Amino acid sequence: MKIRDLSSLDDYAACVALQEETWGAGFSERVPTAILRVTQKIGGVAAGAFNDNDEMVGFVFGLTGVRDGELVHWSDMLAVKHVLRGQGIGEQLKAFQRDKVVALGVRSMLWTFDPLQAGNAHFNINRLGAVPVEYVVDMYGSNTGSTLHGSLPTDRFVVLWKLTDVARPDSRPADRGEGPLANPLGVDGLPTTALLPAFGQRPPAIGVQVPTDLGAIQSLGRTFAMRWRLAIREVMTAWLSAGYVVTAFTRPSGGLPFYRLEPRGPASA
Repeated sequence: MKIRDLSSLDDYAACVALQEETWGAGFSERVPTAILRVTQKIGGVAAGAFNDNDEMVGFVFGLTGVRDGELVHWSDMLAVKHVLRGQGIGEQLKAFQRDKVVALGVRSMLWTFDPLQAGNAHFNINRLGAVPVEYVVDMYGSNTGSTLHGSLPTDRFVVLWKLTDVARPDSRPADRGEGPLANPLGVDGLPTTALLPAFGQRPPAIGVQVPTDLGAIQSLGRTFAMRWRLAIREVMTAWLSAGYVVTAFTRPSGGLPFYRLEPRGPASA
């Protein structure tokens, strides 16, 4: 597998085609050839993973800018062909992107992901060491035209990746003691919002569980998927506003995967 910058019209066209293959031909947020090419002129990254036949099997795209007076990079898109996922290609693309922008003086990278996507949470938090720093309600709207998004509100975590940090967060929160679940399942098998912050009640840690497979939930109908979306939105926004931060993500051998949230302290400030 070779990771390199996109450099030809064929490369850019292949990137657009992979976007449509991943998010659907009607995806309104796909990045066209012109933008992929132009952003490379001003510190952006548009790179692909290519097999031995020089066919694109994955890509990463991002823009470099200034946030709060600091040079940062926003990683806008990452995709790998479905049949090749889980083979480390996404991590290789992220490493290539990191090295490109670090050479420009960038020390922080940001991007978004759906909190309900357990696989993305594991990749971003446990594999890369990125940390959720903000929960945004319906960031891209409910009509992106994506087959992945469907008609759900596009709630997203914004994550921060400190590019010079070598330490990664502990992905085994059980080692530090279990906390109560903020959204235990009800008798109908769907999440409740049983535990919300209240005056004087501040457990040392809480868990927020998510589906193992969001696609399977969506296949049951919008009502089921919306129940998950709104439950996660309510508990996450409440506990983050109460001063808690996401410190880990765990996929246990039994039960649903969950985020661990703890009160903000000196280490997480």
